[in-house]
This record gives sequence, C-alpha cells and structure tokens, in this order.
Amino acid sequence: MERTKCLALVGGGVLLGSLSTFVLLRLLQTQKRGVRPKCAENGTTELNGFEGRTVSGKKSDKVVSEDLLKDEIVSEHLSRNIQFFGFESQQKVSASYVVVVGLGGVGSHAASMLLRTGIGKLLLVDFDQVSLSSLNRHAVATRADVGTSKAQCLKEHFLSIFPECQIDAKVLLYDSSTEEEILSGHPDYVLDCIDNIDTKVALLAACVRRGLKVISATGAGARADPTRIRIADIRESTNDPLSRSVRHRLKKEYGIEGGITVVFSLEKPKIKLLPFKAPNGEEENPSDYQVVPGFRVRIIPVLGTIPAIFGQIMASYTLTNLAGLQVQTEPIVNFDVDHYHILHQRLIEHEETLHGTSMQVQVDVEEVMYITKELWHGRSAREQHVKDVGRGMWRSINELMLVRWDSTKPASISNLILLKFKEVDEHESRTLDDIKEKEPEFYSRVIAVLKRAENDFGL
Repeated sequence: MERTKCLALVGGGVLLGSLSTFVLLRLLQTQKRGVRPKCAENGTTELNGFEGRTVSGKKSDKVVSEDLLKDEIVSEHLSRNIQFFGFESQQKVSASYVVVVGLGGVGSHAASMLLRTGIGKLLLVDFDQVSLSSLNRHAVATRADVGTSKAQCLKEHFLSIFPECQIDAKVLLYDSSTEEEILSGHPDYVLDCIDNIDTKVALLAACVRRGLKVISATGAGARADPTRIRIADIRESTNDPLSRSVRHRLKKEYGIEGGITVVFSLEKPKIKLLPFKAPNGEEENPSDYQVVPGFRVRIIPVLGTIPAIFGQIMASYTLTNLAGLQVQTEPIVNFDVDHYHILHQRLIEHEETLHGTSMQVQVDVEEVMYITKELWHGRSAREQHVKDVGRGMWRSINELMLVRWDSTKPASISNLILLKFKEVDEHESRTLDDIKEKEPEFYSRVIAVLKRAENDFGL
C-alpha cells in the first residue's frame, strides 16, 4: 500500500513537471518568433585602414523597456538576480545601457555576464577576429567562429542566451574618428577591455571628458594568481606595467591623475613578451608587421583563467553599481603584521601619556588591522585621495597613529581614527561641535566611516 502511494506521488510529480516545462517551452517559442538566429553584416565603411562594420540583427534605438521583467520567461531567467538585488534594483539593471570595448579574453567574459544578468542594452565593439589561439580564453567562441569578427561572434551567441537584450555590435577600432559612434547615446557604463596603450588612454580620457562611468582592465597576461586581483582607483594600481604606462600618459597628456576604477593584479608578470619571429624563424622588428599602427604583434603568454576572472570582476562591479548595491572593495594597503603591532603599541603609549592609563583601549591587533585597512585604507582620515602607494605607503607608517575621535568615549573599534602625527595635537585640542561647525564635510565623512564599524560588528 505504501509503495503504491509513493509511486502515485512520483508519477504525479513527473506529470506536473512535464506539463510546466511544456508550457514554458511554448511561451519561449512564441517569444522567439521573428528573432533571427544569425547576424548579417549591414553596410561597410572604410576605417583606419580596414573595414568597419555594424552587425545587424536585434538592434533598436528605442529606450530599454521598463516592462522587461513583466515577461514570464525573462522574470524566470532573472529570478535569482531579483532575489539577490530586489525587484526595483534589477529593474535598474535591465533598464541600463552598457558599452564594452575590446572583446577578447577579458571583454567577452565581462559582456557575457552583463548579458546573463539582464542588461537591457549592450554595445559590443572590437575590430579583431576570433583566432584559434584565442579559444583558450574567450567566453563563447568555438572553432566554427574562427575567422569571424569578435563582435559578430558574441552577438550571435548572445541572441540565443538572452534575445530580449538590445544588442548592437560594431567592428570598429576606437579612436577620435569613432568616438562619437561608440560613446554617444549616454551609456550608463563603459567597460575598457583594450590591451593597447594608445587606444586605452584615448578611450579613458574621452569617458572622463564626457562624464561617463568607466571601469578599465589592466594587464591580465603572464599572471597565474587569482587571489592577487584587485579593484581600485588607478592611483593605487601597482606592479602592473600597462597600468603604470596608462597612469603616466593620462597625467601627462590629459591632466588626469585619478578617478578611474581599474581591475589589476598585484602579481608581478611571471613571463615576458615572447620574441617576434618572422615566418623564416628569424627575429624581426614587430612594428613591420602591425596591421594597425601602435598595436602589438608580439605574443603575451596567457593563462585563460586570469582574463576570465578579470572580466567577471568588471561585470560584477558594474552590475552592483547599476543596481545601487553598496559593495566595499578591499583596500590596497601595503602593511604587514608588524606594522599593525606598531600602531597598536603607539595607541597604548599615547593613551598612557594622555590619560595616565591604557585601560580604555578596547581593541587588539586584529581589530587595529580592521580599523587601519578597512576603515581608513591605510591613510589619514583627513586624506580623501591616495597619495602614497607601494613602498610610499609602506614608509607612511612612520607618521601615522590611531587616536580617539570622541575624547569622552573609550578607544574602541567605532571611536578610533587614523591621523598623521602632526594632525593629532590639533584634533585633540578641538571639540566635535567645533569640527562639525567648521568642517561639516569632514565630520560627516568620519561619522559615516565609524557607523560602518558599528554595523560590521553589530555594536
């Protein structure tokens, strides 16, 4: 009897599952009618010595529909995102327009996750083609795609994943002549996944000039350690030759010193550029073989997982920003354990000098590490922007110490700020009311940081 009931329940479940799957498939087939599975080329123009193309297909100039999530198939596709972000925040994501420039190992993975997470409108830009050697790191390309443009390849695959997205693909090289075509239309975010310095610098400068939000990928080649990948302002990017060159060029040519978010690795490149050899096997000048002036033709050895992770990080950062989700990225702080011990000891000694006892010190070395790194990013609370990076930050420990924000409260995790020695006396000679009245912006910023400590530790 029990066995009969079990079989009946299982049979009923299978029947119900089959019916629901059938209904969803019918809905999906209905919605796919009229969507072309392949993308055709739509006109050509001569650009930078090669043909520039716009790949046609599911392209539209209309504003992204705010009703996209009302579609049953779309809402089920994005159900996990809706649960994570909330409905209104997912609506922001699905109403966004994002431009991805550079569709190789980094850009293809970034674009893929933007699409899968429900971005409503995508512009995919790259002048290059899929090659056999790019299959070790490309997000969707297959051997059948070799020889086709990277932009067209992505679009064709993307239409089978999320056909509701308005996808435009352009076979273009970014430069001053194509800036308007690529950056017009008020994109909500631009992803720079270019590996050429000249083009990268020009794109970033144009985004800053236009007031567009942009995130840039630096060198992902010749690296193997995913734990050392970071997101930070370009001022803080270290150990990366490409990032260093881009920083120098932006400052020298455009007066841009920061304000651009970059994804970079703290890992030093493990392998150098391979020597360039001609078909006869002899080493030759790489510039003699450049299809486009300024683009490298020497090979950078690449472990495919690293550019993929770079792209995933860029997509995650972009999506959380578009959704309005606050994410605290890990600060780039080059201190070691000994430095935190020094800061802790300085706090104890200062408390004993000022109050005659250190009994009010309510933090240990581990909590000093949290306060210094997570709250104040290894710099004085009065410094809004990074001044010391790399070895400069390492040396800055010689002039930093923790002090109470409110002198009437204990030296606890939610009442300590990091200041330079020369700033301490002035701070301790003033009242909080005086700081609030004369420096309201600084006061509000400190209060917000200390509030985060309270929330993080449930105080």
